[in-house]
Amino acid sequence: MTWLGIVILALVTLHRLGELLLANRNTKPLVARGARGYGPGHYPGLSALHVAWLGSLWLLAPGRPVNLWLLGLYLLVQLGRIWAVASLGERWTTRIIVLPGAPLIRRGPYRFVRHPNYIVVSLEIALLPLVFGLWLHALIFTLLNAAILTVRIRAENNALRG
Repeated sequence: MTWLGIVILALVTLHRLGELLLANRNTKPLVARGARGYGPGHYPGLSALHVAWLGSLWLLAPGRPVNLWLLGLYLLVQLGRIWAVASLGERWTTRIIVLPGAPLIRRGPYRFVRHPNYIVVSLEIALLPLVFGLWLHALIFTLLNAAILTVRIRAENNALRG
């Protein structure tokens, strides 16, 4: 793997671990304020998918060239992630956690789309393998992600309806 590839995968891995820490930090006060979790059955599959996606990139990407245009697009997509997470603020978690009586967030990208973070995740799962020319990897994980997101979005929409 080129040094750039190692740096990319290391930064993505650190970013994902940082998100898990942020999600845990946000979840505890939400639960203390009476928030409830919904649809936990899909979460192990979702987590396994993301671990398999990133782990397989660490296995498959060594020695592969990096497409800088697609890397730039991937980085642009990450700005969408930051916008979505920042807009949810203390209510962003990796699980479906709903605070009863709290209004839906309608700022940031949530003014335009109901689930902007899932759009970002879908683009990310497709784009990062393509940065390394792994089109079959991108296709397989995009399809698996679509399947699990179908379950998650249904659970989340039901939870938000109350």
